[in-house]
Amino acid sequence: MVIFPESLYSDVRIEDIFSTTIRYTHGDLEEMKIQTYKAAFIRVYDGRRWYYSAISNPEFIQTELYSLACLASHDPDINGNSAVRKFQINTGSHLKFEENPVSDIEEDRKIELLESYFPILAESRKLKTWTGVYIDRLTVKHFLSSRGADITFDSQAASIAFGFRLASGENRLSESFHRAATSFDGLAGHHDGFAGKLARSEEFVDNSVPVKPGEYNVILSPFASGIFAHESFGHKSEADFMMGDETMMKEWSIGSCVGSDILSIVDDGNEPGTGYVPFDDEGTRAVQTFLVRNGILSGRLHSASTAANMDEDVTGNARSVSFEFEPIPRMTTTYIERGSKTKEELFNEVEKGLYVDTIIHGSGLSTFTLAPSMSWMIRDGKISEP
Repeated sequence: MVIFPESLYSDVRIEDIFSTTIRYTHGDLEEMKIQTYKAAFIRVYDGRRWYYSAISNPEFIQTELYSLACLASHDPDINGNSAVRKFQINTGSHLKFEENPVSDIEEDRKIELLESYFPILAESRKLKTWTGVYIDRLTVKHFLSSRGADITFDSQAASIAFGFRLASGENRLSESFHRAATSFDGLAGHHDGFAGKLARSEEFVDNSVPVKPGEYNVILSPFASGIFAHESFGHKSEADFMMGDETMMKEWSIGSCVGSDILSIVDDGNEPGTGYVPFDDEGTRAVQTFLVRNGILSGRLHSASTAANMDEDVTGNARSVSFEFEPIPRMTTTYIERGSKTKEELFNEVEKGLYVDTIIHGSGLSTFTLAPSMSWMIRDGKISEP
C-alpha cells in the first residue's frame, strides 16, 4: 500500500521486466543474456515543478515519496491544477499475456529458433558478414496515483533480426531481415521469407546500377511507408517538440493541409503488435488519434502536461524508455490507413518512376529525408531493373 502526501499530485510506476538477448556473429554465440528486475519511477508535482526519483528496489517507494514531498511547495488546491485535471483515474487489471509469456519459453528453444536460419545463410556465396539476434521482452506495469488510479497492464514482444553484407564485384549491399510478434510462437515459419529476401538481395547486388538523377514518381513498400509515416508526421506530432516553439506551432497548426485527401495517418496503442500499449506511463488509456485525416492535420500526441499547455485532450502517449526516465509524448503504433487501390493498380499508373523496397535510414521534423537501399525502376507500370 502506498500513502500519498497531501496537497500534492503524486504517482508511482512499478515495472516488472523480463528480457532475453541472444546474439550470433558468423555462427558464433557472442551474447546470451537473460534479465529480470523490478523497479519503480516516482514523481511529485506541486503545480509549478516536477520532482522525480527512480529506484531499483520498490521497497523504498514510500521513503522516496516522502523525500520528494519535502522538496515541493504544497498546494491545497492541487487537484484544480490544469495539468492534474488531465490525469485519468483508471483502475483494474488489464493483463493480456499471462497465458503465453516469453518468460516461460526455455532458452534452448530460443537458441534453436535462431540457429534454424543458419543453413539459409550458409548457401550464399556472396555473403561477407552477418549477425543474427533474438530479443524478447515482457513488461508488467503497476501504476498508482494520488487521484485514485490503480491499474496493472502488460506488453510483450519477441523478434528475430539478421543483418548481412553482400558483395559482387565492386557492388556492396548491407541489408536485413526481421520479424516481430507478441508471442514466441508468432516467430515460427519465416524461413521461406528469409530465403527469398536473401535471394533478392543477391540478385540486386549482382545487377544494380546507379539511378539516373532526376525527379520521379515513387512508390514505397509497406516497410518504407511505415518509416515515412513515423519520421515525417509521427515525430512532428509529439507535442513536447512544440512547447515554446512558435515557429513549429505555426508550421504544424491543426487544420493545415499537409497532403492529398487520400492520406490519413493514425496513432493507436490499442493495435495488436509490437506497438501495443493499452495505457501510457501516466495511466492514460490509449485512444485512436488521427494525426492526419484526409490530408488535413488533425491531432497531436500528448502527455497530461502538454495537453494542459495546449488545451487539448490526452491521447495515451506519455511514454518512458524505462523506469529510469520520466514519461514524454512519443508514438505507439503509427500507420497510414489503407487506400482503395491494389498494388497492381498503383504500379499501372506509373509510366516511369521508382519503387523503394528497403531503406538505409530516414529522418524527420521540418525536413524529411529517406535514404533508399534496394530500389527498382518502374517502366510502363512494371518493376524493371534494380
